[in-house]
Amino acid sequence: MAVSIAAVNITPARAQTLTDGPQLARAKICMGCHQVDSRRVGPPFVAVADRYKAGGQPMVEYLANSIRHGGRGRWGAVPMPAQPQVTEEEATALAAWILSLASPAK
Repeated sequence: MAVSIAAVNITPARAQTLTDGPQLARAKICMGCHQVDSRRVGPPFVAVADRYKAGGQPMVEYLANSIRHGGRGRWGAVPMPAQPQVTEEEATALAAWILSLASPAK
């Protein structure tokens, strides 16, 4: 089940960011470690989406927090460094976009 825009309380102004997700991810250098559907240094975005897709708004907030503050141990030995240059709104938009990549429920 993909996360819908309404399910994560994305306003129409922020919905545009969902369509611009790949551009925002490139601009914020996310693609240096992640790819949409293949592993690089970090997990592919579709794997992140599939792991957290059932969480709704709390998962958007969780992922946005992980983007800004980093994390370790969730995807192996390589930690994700904090990304303080990403604003809270950008992190929320990135998290919502990532979750929108989830595979449909079977």
